[in-house]
Amino acid sequence: MTRIATLAAALILGATGLAMAQTPPAPAEPGMMDHAMPGMDAMPEMPGMDGAHGMHGMAAGGAADTPSTRAFMKAMGDMETGMATPMTGKPDIDFMRGMLAHHEGAVAMAEVELQYGKDPEARALAETIIKAQESEIAQMKAWLARNGG
Repeated sequence: MTRIATLAAALILGATGLAMAQTPPAPAEPGMMDHAMPGMDAMPEMPGMDGAHGMHGMAAGGAADTPSTRAFMKAMGDMETGMATPMTGKPDIDFMRGMLAHHEGAVAMAEVELQYGKDPEARALAETIIKAQESEIAQMKAWLARNGG
């Protein structure tokens, strides 16, 4: 189980880190989250990525342009959009909103794995992620509904 949790964390953090590494630092607009991280400007370009389009450039032609890649890119793009909601200044609400989008993105990515993936261990991890994240998604939605989020 520890191995599955480690793989899940690596998958989620790797996707998030990939997105962050390809997002050029820009001044944060008032009320928006600033995702810039120290040292990110020194990150090397990754094959199949272009700095101007971030992760979304990966599926634009070439060997990476497959149905599964397009599905993963859509899931990650939707997650990025959801996580970029304006901040309210209320940390509990901002946390729940950001984590809700993050968890929904993890479920969407796991569903892509189940649709296209073949490896039994990867598929089992995807199923575990969906089960765990769906209960947390329900909890966050309920909390937001009760707390004006």
